[in-house]
Amino acid sequence: MNEPIYKKVAPPEGYSAPGVYATTLDKLVGLARANSIWPLPFATSCCGIEFMATMAAHYDLGRFGAERLSFSPRQADLLMVMGTIAKKMAPIVQQVYEQMAEPRWVLAVGACASSGGIFDTYSVLQGIDRVVPVDVYVPGCPPRPEQIIDGVMKIQDLIKSETLRRRYSPEYRSLLEKYGIQPIN
Repeated sequence: MNEPIYKKVAPPEGYSAPGVYATTLDKLVGLARANSIWPLPFATSCCGIEFMATMAAHYDLGRFGAERLSFSPRQADLLMVMGTIAKKMAPIVQQVYEQMAEPRWVLAVGACASSGGIFDTYSVLQGIDRVVPVDVYVPGCPPRPEQIIDGVMKIQDLIKSETLRRRYSPEYRSLLEKYGIQPIN
């Protein structure tokens, strides 16, 4: 008996019949958003070098739907903060976040962006979560490209499961107000 060369996978949750597949609008939009992320790299030190390796041919982050890097906040939906953020740069990080289109997500890459890292000094921000809400933290000093890819995949999982109405919820609005960010109406 010949075994097939591929493994048949069950379809995602939804209604299916021969030639028909139906699901909810939330899941369809989440699937489309998760596979077309436009990241904005905010790299300041060694984690930025690891990110460059992640985008190179050996790791190729483009396989995960994040091929197009955006260096304009208005055209990005994933802010990737990588490296040491000085307290003088904190308002700039927040301004970049505020200029991004909704829905938007934040990935803190490395120990410095997550917690200040080894730089426990008066001039270094001890984690970007003091100025913008962070969705996923990637540990490491610096993290390997595989870890950055894992962080992007966790963001994709978050995007897929997020409802369309979460951004208008009172909890989300109060979170933005906590950071001093005006929610978009």
